[in-house]
Amino acid sequence: MSEHLISASEVKKLRDITGAGMMDCKKALAEADGDFEKAIEYLRKKGQKVSAKRADREAKEGVVLALVSEDHSKGVIVKLSSETDFVAKNEDFIKLTEKFGKIALDLFPADIDTLLSAKFDGNITIADKVAEQVGVIGEKIELAEYQKIEAPLVVTYIHMGNKAAVLVGMNKKDEKFIETGRNVAMQAAAMKPIALDKDDVDATVIEKEIEIGKEQARNEGKPENMLEKIAVGKLQKFYKESTLLNQTYVKDNSMDIRSYVKSIDKDLEVTGFRHVVLG
Repeated sequence: MSEHLISASEVKKLRDITGAGMMDCKKALAEADGDFEKAIEYLRKKGQKVSAKRADREAKEGVVLALVSEDHSKGVIVKLSSETDFVAKNEDFIKLTEKFGKIALDLFPADIDTLLSAKFDGNITIADKVAEQVGVIGEKIELAEYQKIEAPLVVTYIHMGNKAAVLVGMNKKDEKFIETGRNVAMQAAAMKPIALDKDDVDATVIEKEIEIGKEQARNEGKPENMLEKIAVGKLQKFYKESTLLNQTYVKDNSMDIRSYVKSIDKDLEVTGFRHVVLG
């Protein structure tokens, strides 16, 4: 290290750039012999160390945002987690989540690992930026989830002050169906379906539900040779409660979501949905 004297103005400049504490900035500049690029790199590395130290901390607060392309053909959801609600409500934190969302929408990467390796600003990646924020904020911060959907019409809904978000894909591209899509998205946010339709439920989930149904029937004293049939009957109730298209429409209990969508247009269909919540 050279004998470069670090001035207060240099420390302030680095703090303005990074948002890190004054003493951290002073130490970074001293370690980097006054080189700002190296000092920023030093702070990022420090952020990564802080992140590792905080791996056991729970980041259950944060921001969930959904964004859709101008032509409504693509949508993404990103979840940036924090430890406290205080950080989650910070305007800069919300703006950072929006920036990550815009990059995701623009690049439309296949998965979260690809998104994390995407360039954020200049030479740094989104992963670098997240690590940097750990050092700046002093909390465990992580880009915890990324979901996407592509369809002729994609509609978004953000629930409970950025605490949950839904994307719904529909098969007909027409602005008049946006309200329908939004109603379906609100249904998903409220009723938390695990799949779109019966055929989309994971086989292991179905096996588990059948076993539960059989055990319940057994406990009720039903004969062994009837258990399978009773369990399959209970499975129909499970589908009605847990799959979006078969759920009773919360705004009109006389129909399910499939019937509601068809009541708007007989050829209209929901092609998929994504639902992300905090926690």
